[in-house]
Amino acid sequence: MAWQSLTHCLGKSVKILSKQTKIKQTKLEKENRTMTTKKIWIVGLATTVMIALMLLAETPSVAANDQPSGASADVKIDNFSFGPQTLTVSVGTTVVWTNRDDIPHTVVSTDGVFKSKVRDTDEKFSYTFTKAGTYPYFCSVHPKMTGKVVVQ
Repeated sequence: MAWQSLTHCLGKSVKILSKQTKIKQTKLEKENRTMTTKKIWIVGLATTVMIALMLLAETPSVAANDQPSGASADVKIDNFSFGPQTLTVSVGTTVVWTNRDDIPHTVVSTDGVFKSKVRDTDEKFSYTFTKAGTYPYFCSVHPKMTGKVVVQ
């Protein structure tokens, strides 16, 4: 009888320990889920910030204008050429390149001063020249297409 009482008491002790272990495991699982959620949130935020910084880093330091202001001059892109091939302007002039060709072209300064995105038919790119100098440029899609802006 004493043996049965001891077994009965031990059984209850084991059950109590088992319940306490399950409670601890449940608390640990909740903490792990909370930590995982926090880590995912932090990684998502860090990724968003990194992408934003990379996009800002790619922005040229000298911005091209969408709308010309003041004096302006036009260059037409047609038949795989820039016309006129050499353009002479005053400081402060905005040059507007218009793609009249049936295929896409770009306008890229060989010195890295300005760079357009790919322009389709009838799309425009403009840049305001604020310093005197000679600015050679080309089409990055068709590198044999070249031109030059002389700013006086």
